[in-house]
Amino acid sequence: MKDLINYLAQPVISFTIMIVLFFIGMRYIEVVAKKIVGWILMVGTVVITALLFTDKYFRANFNLTTDNVPIIFLILLVVWTSWYSVHKGIENDKRIENGLGPIEGTPENREKIWAWPNLVYTELFAIIAATSFLTIWAIFFKAPLEEPANPTWAPNPAKAPWYFLGLQEILVYFDPWIAGVLLPGLVVVGLIAIPFIDINPKGNGYFTFRERKMAITIWLFGWLVLWIFLIVLGTAMRGPNWTFYGPFEEWDLHKVVAEANINLSEIFWIKLFNTSLPSNIFVREVFGIIAVLGYFAGTGFLFNKYMGKKYLPRMGVIRYYIFIFLFQMMATLPLKMYLRWFIDLKYILAMPEFEFNI
Repeated sequence: MKDLINYLAQPVISFTIMIVLFFIGMRYIEVVAKKIVGWILMVGTVVITALLFTDKYFRANFNLTTDNVPIIFLILLVVWTSWYSVHKGIENDKRIENGLGPIEGTPENREKIWAWPNLVYTELFAIIAATSFLTIWAIFFKAPLEEPANPTWAPNPAKAPWYFLGLQEILVYFDPWIAGVLLPGLVVVGLIAIPFIDINPKGNGYFTFRERKMAITIWLFGWLVLWIFLIVLGTAMRGPNWTFYGPFEEWDLHKVVAEANINLSEIFWIKLFNTSLPSNIFVREVFGIIAVLGYFAGTGFLFNKYMGKKYLPRMGVIRYYIFIFLFQMMATLPLKMYLRWFIDLKYILAMPEFEFNI
């Protein structure tokens, strides 16, 4: 069983399973929203996590004594909050369909309270509870301090804190300026821009799914399938030399994984045309340039064809095309991951002369 789990945990398999399960869940969202499913998800997550920690290799690899403890709470909270929001949204959708309106708008749920003293007292108790929790935590889980910095020795693997491991995992598939600057910057800009791009007033102040189906689906895909998956992968399954290890596999410093990552230009000129790379940069990278331009033009065309009539009049030209661009950039991550896994593609467009690699 452990060997099977180690096999299924491989990034290409586990990521594909994650995508399939996500879209099945979106397709049968009303089933997912049932309370029995919520209990199964929560209990199942707790049981699976407990079983994982019974294995000595998983405990050693996960390194529970350091700052990886919060990721356990993160996973439990993500499962609960994601299911709960969907559950409340489907409940409201059924009420709206029957002409009752969202439950948040009923008289018993519209009661107003004063900020002082009601809200301030609640915040005070929350601060005391959080401080007590952090104090107890600090007593039982020591700070992950190591020996003084040594310029002649570096830890292997050298990992960032768990909340940065998603970015560190992206570095496997993208050039540093994209993985460390462009994509995180677009995430921040995209989150800031959401209220200005998505001006649909439905869903303000109450849970819903049907009225905001596309927005919620895109958000959950980027949050659960991409970001949370990358954090878990980087935290629990990346070992020495950033090599993949199954959750029940012992880390071996001498494990060697044969990788022959090549650029798209090398695939065409060297492998297909059996010739050397042209000296001219733009001739050498012509296939990468066509691929990048074709991706943006092709996905934009498909989006316009199938979604344009519905969203363009509602959003306006500027909002609509900003939204398409942000969506295209988000989709580059799973696309590049699969290209690396299946054809060992390093860069689609490689111009190190200009420090421009995609």
